[in-house]
Amino acid sequence: MDKNNAQSVESQGFLTDYSAKDASWDKWRGKTQDVEAIYKNNDYESLASRMHECSASLGFAWSDDLDTGESKLKLRQARFCKVRHCPVCMWRRSMKNSARFFNALPDLRAAYPTAKFLFLTLTVPNCKFEDLRSTVVAMNTGWKRLIQRKDWPALGFVRSVEVTKEETRAGYCHPHFHCLLIVPASYFSQGYITQAKWLEMWQDAMRDPTISQVDIRTVKPKLEGADSLESAILETLKYGTKVSDLMDPDFLICLTKQLHKMRFLSSGGVLKDILKEDMSDSEMIEGESDGEAEAEPSLFFGWKRDIKRYKKAKKAA
Repeated sequence: MDKNNAQSVESQGFLTDYSAKDASWDKWRGKTQDVEAIYKNNDYESLASRMHECSASLGFAWSDDLDTGESKLKLRQARFCKVRHCPVCMWRRSMKNSARFFNALPDLRAAYPTAKFLFLTLTVPNCKFEDLRSTVVAMNTGWKRLIQRKDWPALGFVRSVEVTKEETRAGYCHPHFHCLLIVPASYFSQGYITQAKWLEMWQDAMRDPTISQVDIRTVKPKLEGADSLESAILETLKYGTKVSDLMDPDFLICLTKQLHKMRFLSSGGVLKDILKEDMSDSEMIEGESDGEAEAEPSLFFGWKRDIKRYKKAKKAA
């Protein structure tokens, strides 16, 4: 939208009147309000209080696209609660880490021009809510054994933890790893590992022969769909659990208790330190930056809890 015509669409003064693409803010902030209510009703007043203030006010500046000449709103000011299961913070961290990875790709390709990517998903038998922490600890131990094997093929890796609800049994959850591996081109001619062999390796690393499946697929940078590099990156760096699952109070409280202070992201080899799990407000704001010089915010929007939408405010709250 042209900033000179902004006044013509003010109607109600909602953020989406100025920028349709920013409808995501209403969506995710509404989910945060829902999670906040669950925490408040389950004696997690401290977490609920932090989430109450999360992204309550957003400051935007107009930014001109040098290619199209179009003016767009860019986030320049916000405060985040950084509660692990806050949907807004989950969204911003995922966005920022995805951007960091994509920005690093040109240098990776220059340094390893023939390297390929694999997308590996490692599972274990579903566990009870009360056993989640010990299960993830065991998975982390198994992962260390796996990457120390002589036949471990990767030059580097990014690994994330995802935990989802089991749909068929109440009180059970499904922890698993999503792993993006970079391997030398020789992997496909001299060191190729079949799906059956990956399963055997993971069973051995976990000391658990009952593990029944792993998923391994080659990622092709220019392919569209589930096997594309972009899809693999986004799948690896997405939220640590489905936001819809967080609406189940029992599951949310399970995650909060069982995964307290545990890390969801790790990396190693040539991909070490490419991502960050702990981020500052400014880093989470930069998730949608195009690298242009920062401008001072000139438009502010406050969160309206009764209608779950951002509406224009005279100044920052």
